[in-house]
Amino acid sequence: MPASTEQTNATVDLLQHMIRNACVNEGTEASGYEVRNADLLQTYLEGSGLDVERYESAPGRVSLVTRIEGTDPNAPSLCLNGHTDVVPVNEEGWDRDPFGGELIDGEVWGRGAIDMLGLTASMAVTMRHMANTGFRPKGDLIFFAVADEESGSKYGAQWMADNHPDVIRSDYVLTENGGLHGGTMERPTINVNVGEKGVAWRRLRVRGTPGHGSRPYGADNALIKAAAIVQRIAEYRTPPRFHELWRQQIANLQQGETVDAELAAALLDPATVDDAIANMPTGAGAHLHSCCHMTLSPNVLVGPTKTNTIPDVVDIDIDVRTMPGETPDDVQHHLREAIGDLADQVEISPLMNDMSSMSPINTPLWDSLRKAVQNAFPQTELSPGLTVGFTDARVHRDLGAVAYGAGLLAPTLSGAEYGSRFHGNNERIDVESIGLTTGLYLDTVTDLLS
Repeated sequence: MPASTEQTNATVDLLQHMIRNACVNEGTEASGYEVRNADLLQTYLEGSGLDVERYESAPGRVSLVTRIEGTDPNAPSLCLNGHTDVVPVNEEGWDRDPFGGELIDGEVWGRGAIDMLGLTASMAVTMRHMANTGFRPKGDLIFFAVADEESGSKYGAQWMADNHPDVIRSDYVLTENGGLHGGTMERPTINVNVGEKGVAWRRLRVRGTPGHGSRPYGADNALIKAAAIVQRIAEYRTPPRFHELWRQQIANLQQGETVDAELAAALLDPATVDDAIANMPTGAGAHLHSCCHMTLSPNVLVGPTKTNTIPDVVDIDIDVRTMPGETPDDVQHHLREAIGDLADQVEISPLMNDMSSMSPINTPLWDSLRKAVQNAFPQTELSPGLTVGFTDARVHRDLGAVAYGAGLLAPTLSGAEYGSRFHGNNERIDVESIGLTTGLYLDTVTDLLS
């Protein structure tokens, strides 16, 4: 059921302060500075008597762990994983201060409100409530407030897994995101992310011959070659690949009358799925395309530093997301196919190389989540999904955990609107969703660990 007014207000207040701390992760070791949110959360949690452990992977890159120890060492443990960093913003695109944390017309505005400071605040309020009420779980209850999720976890969850694995090891994990309403009036659903695509970022180094910019004729310009390579990758299309949840995903869309029977049939056929997606509205089509294809997105170009110098080295960073079952060899193959006759002039090196991962749903945590959702929305069932982004769930799965992305959103928040706020302008979350998510965590923890 939704959290109490007091609990909801506490979550809103904590979220506002976390947004204002502006822990912006630009992908460098010196950015993020999550120590600001770590200090805030430590003060909040220690107010309930919890012991908080701090882990600093690099200067200012601080993660926190606190736990309520279980009474039965053989009982399953649960970790609530919430990251404390946010992505950069272009303030010109915002109607409000992206780091103001303002409460306007029932919504909290600011970078991280959706991704995922709102969820992290709900987890912290849940943890403090459990401590204040003297809750004694059968298995350990852990809260992991973690740095550096937004840039691949090198200074956050992955660093903890490599250096202090037993501190964050658990049987079950709840992290971002989930919680959207779907299905029909007769068969309503809430989505829970049980898996995610792999992340295989690659750096492409293109070489040329340096020279003076006043004599470009016949020059071996690395930037010109890089431009051609970027265009080829942007135009390249990988073949469709259906994962085990794809058929259910399309059935849910059909039940919700988002697609009709003819379109559903086309989306389930490898021979017609690409044409079907091409004829859909851009937002819906882009999402479904990412759900059934390896994607290659050239997003960063670094190299030229002087206008009058012909560059001899240019780096192109490609965001590659892989489907279940696809390997680094598949990534190499598709990049070379995309680049074509320029492939031998490109050095390809990995930046990240995490395979797609998925957790089973026949678990006690799944059952507890269902009960918690039905406390707020009776007769609503859980719908498992595969998220196209990456989360820290993959790190916990590598440590042996069953990990789900779960929240609970207001029925009025559409999937299209929700999705547009991730890393986008005017990111915000409504107070109703904040209360529903905090209530979801409170009910799930109580049911699973009692």
